[in-house]
Amino acid sequence: MYESPHDIVKSQLRTEKGTRLLAENKYLFWVSQRSNKIQIKKAVEEIYKVHVKSVNSLGVKPKPKRVRYKLGKTSPWKKAIVTLKSGESIEMATS
Repeated sequence: MYESPHDIVKSQLRTEKGTRLLAENKYLFWVSQRSNKIQIKKAVEEIYKVHVKSVNSLGVKPKPKRVRYKLGKTSPWKKAIVTLKSGESIEMATS
């Protein structure tokens, strides 16, 4: 179904919650909506060359938005909280 791990793991999320999770050796990722925990684990291990201890994934529901008189919704998406084995880490790019 997927050709590469980058089709599953789209990017690493940098949020306040994600920054707090770093203290617990957990990382936050934006992932494909159709991916499961096993696919996410394999993709993170292949991309970042680390050992994943566990994966928690959750779907983010669309929120209603309005621009002037038009009603709409944001796109639904999925995020994953990946816990690494102790002593391992992922380098985060600073910008």
